[in-house]
Amino acid sequence: MAGLLRCVLLVVVFMCVCLWGSTDGVGGAKSRPRPQRRPPKKPKVDPIALTPPAQNVDIQQMTGKWYLLNTASKCSYLMNHGTRVEPTVMNLTPSSDRALSVSTKTRHNNQCWEILQVYNETPTPGKLKLKGARAELDTDVAVIETDYHSHAIMYYQKRGQITMKLYGRSVDNLSEPMLTKFEQLAEKQGLGLAYLFPFPTYNCVPTC
Repeated sequence: MAGLLRCVLLVVVFMCVCLWGSTDGVGGAKSRPRPQRRPPKKPKVDPIALTPPAQNVDIQQMTGKWYLLNTASKCSYLMNHGTRVEPTVMNLTPSSDRALSVSTKTRHNNQCWEILQVYNETPTPGKLKLKGARAELDTDVAVIETDYHSHAIMYYQKRGQITMKLYGRSVDNLSEPMLTKFEQLAEKQGLGLAYLFPFPTYNCVPTC
């Protein structure tokens, strides 16, 4: 009798162990996978910080007239109207010891438009700031490359979006290698050929 009782107890224990170890048994608790740690978030990298400005840029030598020759941007306006852009001229004049007055002239609907802005110098050589209505609307401007007398490559960043612009002192003396270099720099910022918008130079200067 005692032997029979031990056999019954062993069967009951065996069945309980089976139920505990099963994930699909009726009434049994399903095993849950151990939660895995999420990989730490990568810190956001400022795109313009990856492209330092040219060393020892003399902002005062940037003064004078510049013709906009090419733009690389994901700007929605350019994406929709980039084939209808007009000749655009930027003129830089000293505003104070730490600022530049910027006049940009272009045509729109057969009318001349002039935009007046002030670029403030920063402690970093070659970097300027265009202040917006609020701090988050500021535009960071960086002179990446220039020889002061033929070309200038400038980066504009607002709300994390980069726009690149290629300027020339005239409309016809820019070399093909410089245009190629601009395209390569744009590609590094994720601005391939689909985001390049050459500006026309016919009739050159919009007069206001």
